[in-house]
Formats: sequence, structure tokens, C-alpha cells
Amino acid sequence: MRIAIVSATFPYPPTRGGTEVRTFHLLKYLSRHHQVMLATQRSPDVTDEEVNTLRQWVTELAVFPPAKQPASNKLGKLLRFGKFVVEGTPPSIANSYSVPMQQWLDSRVSAGICDAITCEHSSNEQYIRSHWRDRIQTLVNIHSSLYGTCKQQLEHGTSTSPRRDSVYLPLLHRYEKRYCQKFSRIVVTTNDDREQIEAFSPAAKIAVIPNGVDLQAFPYREQDPGGYRLVFTGAMDALANIDAARFFAAEVFPHIRKQYPQAEFYIVGARPQPEILQLQEQPGVTVTGRVDAMSEMLHQATVCAIPMRSGFGIKNKTLEAMAAGVPVVGSDRGLEGLQVDAPTQRALRANRPQEYISAIARLFDSPQLRTELSQNGRQYIVSEFSWERACQEYEAFLCDSEGANNLP
Repeated sequence: MRIAIVSATFPYPPTRGGTEVRTFHLLKYLSRHHQVMLATQRSPDVTDEEVNTLRQWVTELAVFPPAKQPASNKLGKLLRFGKFVVEGTPPSIANSYSVPMQQWLDSRVSAGICDAITCEHSSNEQYIRSHWRDRIQTLVNIHSSLYGTCKQQLEHGTSTSPRRDSVYLPLLHRYEKRYCQKFSRIVVTTNDDREQIEAFSPAAKIAVIPNGVDLQAFPYREQDPGGYRLVFTGAMDALANIDAARFFAAEVFPHIRKQYPQAEFYIVGARPQPEILQLQEQPGVTVTGRVDAMSEMLHQATVCAIPMRSGFGIKNKTLEAMAAGVPVVGSDRGLEGLQVDAPTQRALRANRPQEYISAIARLFDSPQLRTELSQNGRQYIVSEFSWERACQEYEAFLCDSEGANNLP
């Protein structure tokens, strides 16, 4: 099968973030059995070596410069909002649109040299023309619902701009409902997202295919380090991660610190924004920025906190922590798509500050509980969340001419 993959995010190295790791592992697997053509954009921090390495995994690699960003002044924002109202595509999506990338894809479809197109992340849906669905297989890999996330942030009071998001919400509903109609296949990572997308497109062929973990990159820890170190990981320019880190640092960690004066809170991830760096002024808080080996930071932690308050989809940070054998305390959002409660306890669940404080105290005080969660979490990831399994399901869904609504 000849597959054209569209990913505005450069998917190498896979350690860059959640979008990158999922896209890379899928294209790497598909290239075993199919001709894979990849169209992507190169951000300024991508090196020539990374481009050349990625080229080895595909039949054809087309790399384009990132789209020129529009003016950020008040007039520019007003014009973009007006365009959103009229044309239906959110500014955050439209701003990454590349005309040369569109022309590349158009030429492949016109020449009849691709049998399927996959959009790795819903933001790439803008490159798909509606009439293509009648000619070739079109698949969108939705990492999380924009409408669902915006609605959730408004309901939970975590929106950075409630007035703006209240206006955006019905427009995002219209946008997601429209673009879902363009695709012959839709992939989501959790049942929560599936329910959201089914509401937009009840007749759509949808498969739930979670992320996986590179078990070599995240080996099981050799020992329990003990101590009182907490860690939170993720790209620290993502709004959901910024909110989670600030919430935990302000409303949870000071109380932990009172009970355990030696407690430390490590915020680990690339591109920390000013509001994250500012958290270092708080006693016991360390912001590392990007690290060479995330697994090493996890292995040094007593507990991994996943205090997400918004964002749909399965969380790589949770899968990686459990794979590394670190006991996890996470919110409903942080544990989305995972079976972690009784009868087999694989993580502790917390949503309110006092719940985090209580759960973390239990783990600090009980080596036995830490060992139980560590072993159960690792076994769960190994058996259910390998990239091999996820990629096999993805390939089967993409290549099945009949489609399926209930992949295992």
C-alpha cells in the first residue's frame, strides 16, 4: 500500500513530545510493509542530522519550512477571529498551513501514487480535500478533541481566557463536526474521545488505539530510591502542562512540604515557559528543562504526580512513568484510558488538593505500597501498551477495506 503521511510536526526524535513519539512509531512500523511518503515541516531547532535520520525510515521525505506566523497585534487577532467565523478553521490550526505542503499532497493524489492518506494529529486535517474520500482512504489520528478540551477548561475553571473560549466553544463544535465528515477512518486514543467524536459523526468508522511505550527507552527501575522526591514530566510550553504544574506547586506541594520538609518537586520537560521557571522561587521546586534521558529522572523519583486538570486523550507521561516502575498519583485526566483501580491497583487517583496530599503521604510512608504499584504498573504497560501492538491495530484499521467500529 502507498501511504502519504501528513504531519506538520517534525516527528523525530520521538523524545520531543507526545505527537512526535506517536507519529514516529506509526510511520516506522508502516514502513516495514508499505511505501510511506511523509510530508512534514522543519522547525528551527531541527538539525540536518535529524532530517537525514528520519529519511531512512520512509520511501519519500518532503520537508517544508514552517508557515510564516501572522502578526500578533490586536488587529491581527481580530482578523484571524473573523476568518475563523467565516471559514471555520481555528487560528491555532490555520496558522500552521503551508501552501507548498498542500501542493505536494495535491500532486500525489492527482498522480494517483497514494492509496491512503493519514493525518497524524487533527491539526493536519486542513490539507485534506472533501472529495478525496471518494477516491482513496483518508484517516485522521485525533490525539484529543479541541471542542472537548475547551469545554472542559471552561467547566473546571482552568481556561486562561474564559471570555474568549466561551465565544470559541460553539465555533469549535462546528469545526470538529465538519472536518470529521471528510475522513473514511478516524482514530482516537481513549473511549472518552471516541464518545466525543461519535457525537459529531455517528456513522463514522472509529477505532480506539492508545499510545505505546518504548520499553527499551523506559526500562524498569533497578530499585526503589526511597526519599521524598516528586516528579512531573512533559513539554512545558503546553498549556495543560503549565496549568498542572502551577496547580500542584501552589495548592499541593506546600502542604506536602509541611509534612515532609525534605520533599522536592522536580518539573522536567523541554521549553519551560516564564510562568514555569518562576516556580523555582518556591522552596523545594526545581525546573530542569529538557533532559537527555527522561527515564533517569523518573528512576530517581519516589512518586510521579500527574495533576492534569484538562486535555483529552491518553497521556504518554503516565504510560512512561508506569513503564519505568515509578508509583503514580494522577487525576482522572492524567489516568484517562487506563484501568488503574481495583481489583488490581496500578496507580492512586486524586483530583482535589487534599486527595493528592493523602495519596502522596501514603506512598512516602509505605515502601510496600510503592512496590505494589511499581510492579503492577510495569506489568500493565508491558502487556497492554507496547508500540508493536498499537501499530498492528493501526495498520489493520487503515488497510481494512470494510473498516471496523470495535477494534480490540
